[in-house]
Amino acid sequence: MNTTSAHPLLNRLGIPPSLAWGYVAVLIFMIGDGVESNYLAPYLERNGFSLDIAATVIAFYGITVTLGSWLAGSLSTLYGPRRVMMLGAVIWIVFEVLFLSFALPAKSVALTALTYGLRGVAYPMFAYAFLVWIQAAAPADMRGSATGWFWLAFTGGLPTLGSLVAIFSIKFVGEYATFWLSLGLVTLGALIMLLAVRERTGSAPLLDDAHRNQGKMRTLMGGIDILWRRPRIAAAAVVRIINTTPYFGFFIFLPGFFTKIGFSQTEYLTLITIMGLVGMSFNPIVGKLSDRIGWRRVLTFFGGIGSAISMLLMVYVPQWSDGNFFLCVVFACLYGITLCGYVPAAALFSSLCDKKDQGNAMAIYCFAAGLSTFFGPALYGILNALLGTSGVIWTYASLYIVSAFISWFWLLSPLDPGEQNNPAAARVAVSD
Repeated sequence: MNTTSAHPLLNRLGIPPSLAWGYVAVLIFMIGDGVESNYLAPYLERNGFSLDIAATVIAFYGITVTLGSWLAGSLSTLYGPRRVMMLGAVIWIVFEVLFLSFALPAKSVALTALTYGLRGVAYPMFAYAFLVWIQAAAPADMRGSATGWFWLAFTGGLPTLGSLVAIFSIKFVGEYATFWLSLGLVTLGALIMLLAVRERTGSAPLLDDAHRNQGKMRTLMGGIDILWRRPRIAAAAVVRIINTTPYFGFFIFLPGFFTKIGFSQTEYLTLITIMGLVGMSFNPIVGKLSDRIGWRRVLTFFGGIGSAISMLLMVYVPQWSDGNFFLCVVFACLYGITLCGYVPAAALFSSLCDKKDQGNAMAIYCFAAGLSTFFGPALYGILNALLGTSGVIWTYASLYIVSAFISWFWLLSPLDPGEQNNPAAARVAVSD
């Protein structure tokens, strides 16, 4: 059956029809994962943990997210994305049950760090394995928009709709019961993936013929040594790390920051929800835009420079306006929109190497995305002690400028729609 004629609307939108239910599964799964994102740290602080301990637990979670992110790409190459996604779902469910049933009631720092921390392996295995699946199965002329829709589903759940669910759930059943609701949503997302997605590419290893017979460890190591075999992949990894490092760092101090200027918990969660809803809606739009004017251009100016400016406005306008809710929402939404400028990074990763290394490149992309989950809270913990909150904020803004510099001068690719007539991109391809 011709899927283009069978699903004309999905194809016009840039969604591969055979993977459509996968986007729904990722959205629901990430809603469940995102429920706790903006109230976990204050919850722990009110229930027997200091804020520093809470930050340490979340930083450890970031380390395991980093591990899970690398495994998502590497194991998808070895065993197929579908199996990796289901393994991630099982890990999430098991450790969440242990976290809620034993660690939190006991108010044990060790058990909380162990159960919540190890659960961090899970969500990137589920979500990023699907991103790898998209790159393997989507038609070449649809990958930019298909990636944009992935990030809409991902950020739509974490933290956007997850925060919205938390607003209403906390009000009616309380904070602890809301954790259990998140478990139910994650389980539902996993079931949709298991039962509704039948695309065949993701059920098999993604190895090419040249690598099919090499050892598993050698295949896994191929996802690391590409960093020095392909230096531009390493540069792209730095850009991807910077992309969401401030974003995850904000989860630590923004709740307290907005509370100090007069926001209630509900108002803050509402702000984050609106920011996420507006921001995520631009992911497929920016994906299509980058396919027209160039991945590198969008990544540099919209993503790097735009995020630096909008992030500073999001933090300082609330202080200058005495916490005016409308202005806070406007500039928070602007930050969410400019973050979409990093959507083309996935397309650039896969275009910076030849076909045999595309799986390894995506493993590094996933690994870099996971590293930002660790670096965000960790940088906050280190810099806040040395420089204070203002120092943290300006460091985050500087990182975005660094990412723009790297993108413009290093991430040239002849496959970039904006570089087709650029002789410098052709020379880079030859030198590789």
